[in-house]
Amino acid sequence: MHEVIDAAGLDSVAGERVGRFSLGMTQRLGIAAALLGSPRVLILDEPINGLDVDGVRWFRELCRGHAREGAAVFLSSHLMSVVEQVADHVIVLGRGRVLRDAPLAEVRRGAAVVEVVADRAAELAAMLDRPDATIEMAGDRSFTAAGLSAREIGTAAVRAGIVLERLNETSRSLEDSYRELAEQELEFRSGPSRRAPTRA
Repeated sequence: MHEVIDAAGLDSVAGERVGRFSLGMTQRLGIAAALLGSPRVLILDEPINGLDVDGVRWFRELCRGHAREGAAVFLSSHLMSVVEQVADHVIVLGRGRVLRDAPLAEVRRGAAVVEVVADRAAELAAMLDRPDATIEMAGDRSFTAAGLSAREIGTAAVRAGIVLERLNETSRSLEDSYRELAEQELEFRSGPSRRAPTRA
């Protein structure tokens, strides 16, 4: 018990009433309670809510340490930036359906966009066209490609003797990947912001 409280950073307030805890302290206490008995499977639902910067860092280290010891950590969260720093594998859900179940690196790689500028851009784009790739021409000499790596595009250009002037791959965030996967499954969509009416 004392080891878990200390690990959660709550040793200095161990004797205080829980009702006086802040949201972040309460969240730490809940995570500490989940660690009792050193479970081999840890399931956490929105555990980052209310944690400050130090708390989020502590939580990341906790998850990694637990996983290194051979335990499985299941984390459910809408805070993609934190999930991106912790998770090895991602399951994306939309309206109760599994939209993607893959390693984090694979999910992010699928969301990469490559900007290409070449002397025979249209010819290169036609060579790269395939069902799992999205290619959009941006002029006579340039296009963007999703679903293809810069390495694949560069290799194809070399084989065809096409001169590349620019080959820039930009990896999008996990949040971008999620929005792309769940675009048709979003239950609530935000519209343009509206100002509250002013009184005369």
